[in-house]
Amino acid sequence: MRRRAVESESIASIGYDASRNELEIEFRQNGSVYRYFGVSPEVYIEFMAAESKGTYLNQVFKPREHRYIVVREGGQR
Repeated sequence: MRRRAVESESIASIGYDASRNELEIEFRQNGSVYRYFGVSPEVYIEFMAAESKGTYLNQVFKPREHRYIVVREGGQR
């Protein structure tokens, strides 16, 4: 999935596949990449527009318990 760089202290890049409703997040600190499933286009748009991407992730994704997989573990660049 193609990701684009974002301005965030905790997130390096974000990608979205609208045909599959999948979102990928690359974390800045260790390079881990997580892929979240069942993410609506509206949530993706809100996420990209959020002033703090890290806060949005913690307040929206984690409480909803989106299913995810780890695409790349931290430190494996």
